[in-house]
Amino acid sequence: MIVVTGATGNVGRALVSQLVADGHPLRALTRDPSRAALPAGAEAVRADLADTTGLPALFTGATSLFINLSAVGDHTPALLAAAIPAGVRRVVLLSSGAVEDGADENSPIVAHHLAPERAVQASGAQWTLLRPNAFATNSLQWAPQIRSGDVVRGPFAGARTAPIHEADIAAVAARALVDDGHHTAIYRLTGPDILTTAEQIQAIGTALGRELRFDEVPREDVGADLFPHVPPQMLETILDAFAAAVTAETEVTTTVGQVTGRPALTFAHWAADHVADFQRPTA
Repeated sequence: MIVVTGATGNVGRALVSQLVADGHPLRALTRDPSRAALPAGAEAVRADLADTTGLPALFTGATSLFINLSAVGDHTPALLAAAIPAGVRRVVLLSSGAVEDGADENSPIVAHHLAPERAVQASGAQWTLLRPNAFATNSLQWAPQIRSGDVVRGPFAGARTAPIHEADIAAVAARALVDDGHHTAIYRLTGPDILTTAEQIQAIGTALGRELRFDEVPREDVGADLFPHVPPQMLETILDAFAAAVTAETEVTTTVGQVTGRPALTFAHWAADHVADFQRPTA
């Protein structure tokens, strides 16, 4: 039995779908199973991670665990304390590419991911760390603007990343959860192509059959309204990362292909998969 946290998120839902399609017994943890809309074959279970007394029951019969830090966060140690005694022997953690050799441990983003990484490594289970860089789904932040017009406003049009499709992150996670040979592996994950922010907007426009334009906003004029999904205390850190991405060398890895046996999906593929998220509402 594989337990998946964050099962209704972008990566979690893709992972659940892949594992179920491959016939693996799966327990999907979610706040509200009645609204999870997960594929048949997934056992959707309500999980309140703050209720430590109820955690051991979530792992009855489980041997593997996927931890998505965006869903679990500070509850990682408690989750591990319940999972390992219950019989979980393999843990795959979705961390962040911000964690790397020489990274500033005082950085809020690094610190947020590094502590759970260390907890997983010290858990006694076989462990694998996934460190993706830019998620292609970050472009969903522009969806409200694209649905309402053909001009997208934001900072750093020239910021360069290699966005990764959530299905590729899920595919690597699936292999690490199911196959032997991934213990102590730290996988840095990216998409196959380097694009600027403006080029990503153009690619979304192509998928929609529209001509979209990116209108660069000076950093000093950027407010929380452009990044409503980012905690206010993290906004400056995010903007620093965007600024650095304009001139820094962009990392591109071949890890997806090496682990899964197929090439990583392009951003154009991702945009085509997400057309519905950007379409204008019909009257």
